[in-house]
Amino acid sequence: MDTAGVYIHIPFCRSRCSYCDFATGLHEDTLASRYVHAVAKEIRTSTLVALDQPGIDTIYFGGGTPSLLKSEQLESLLSAVKNRFEVAENVEITMEMNPGTVNPELLTHFRELGVNRASFGAQTFDDKELARLGRSHTTADNFKTFSDLREAGFDNVSFDLIAGLPGQTMERWQHNVDKALALRPEHLSFYLLEVHEGTPLAEHIRRGIQPKPDEDLAARMYEWMLERASVAGYEHYEISNLCLPGFESRHNTKYWTGAPYFGFGCSAHSYDGHDRRWSNERDIKRYLTAVESDRSPVVEQQMLSPNEQRSEAVFLRLRLMRGVDTEHYQRSFGVDLRSTFQQELERFIDAGLVTVEGNRLKLTRAGALMSNEVFAAFV
Repeated sequence: MDTAGVYIHIPFCRSRCSYCDFATGLHEDTLASRYVHAVAKEIRTSTLVALDQPGIDTIYFGGGTPSLLKSEQLESLLSAVKNRFEVAENVEITMEMNPGTVNPELLTHFRELGVNRASFGAQTFDDKELARLGRSHTTADNFKTFSDLREAGFDNVSFDLIAGLPGQTMERWQHNVDKALALRPEHLSFYLLEVHEGTPLAEHIRRGIQPKPDEDLAARMYEWMLERASVAGYEHYEISNLCLPGFESRHNTKYWTGAPYFGFGCSAHSYDGHDRRWSNERDIKRYLTAVESDRSPVVEQQMLSPNEQRSEAVFLRLRLMRGVDTEHYQRSFGVDLRSTFQQELERFIDAGLVTVEGNRLKLTRAGALMSNEVFAAFV
């Protein structure tokens, strides 16, 4: 079995972004302290993690804003993981961070505790766009936090950028990308803005306070970034991710290759690497009540059928630009992918969305933009 990863959800933020649909809430010291104790207890006592589970080589603190953790809270969670799992010496430990939520001293403590990768929520280098998104930081915070990360010894930093913001022009997007590339982070994650019902941004658009995002313009922004980043030496290794050679996100790659991962904390998801998925209670207080009462916080379990396993193996691996190894797929599932989906593949190839190179089935750049349409054929 593949080496596993651990995901720990930290649901607290300094403020709530207008577009956010994640399980998050505002940071309160007392609630955060209870939460950290509960997550450490869940890690110690979870019965769904098999006794013969593989060792782990990635730990990912996501959220929310994990950088709001105190160093002793981070130490407590890492200690719980190391006591429960066999952790590889070369473990990748990622922490999501928002600009302006850390200082040099705290970053040094994080680094000393083993955090060796920072996922940095820059989003944009335009103060007006940041304000419209409800972000609590400024462009100056982007530059300052990045400088502090380098000073603290972080040599593996990822930026998040969002394209297709309401009212965003191609010129402003190009400005954002150039600012990011000039800093030369090791990794770039970029997203086309999704407007989720129930968020303040959705309400603003409905009421005409902000314009509806232009999907065609967002697609052109995506294509321009890929070209610009390629010239700068970045590899497009996954639909939404670029990196300098050797700096792929080892943890996130597990999601796309079918490796096992174990999630802890509210709304966290897990997968055993074979046929079972499960997820935790989304609400923070209900999660705390369950764990503190010695009950499992798991609220949903799914056993994947053989057909579901085959489908996931296609559309998850197709997210990677290296695509699906059709020979490996046939050895794993006893199914010839190309003949089974011959009509669909011919249609996608004719449309320029998919290409076949040797035994690899891959998305083209146009296919990456229309990936959901391609994936639907295999579900």
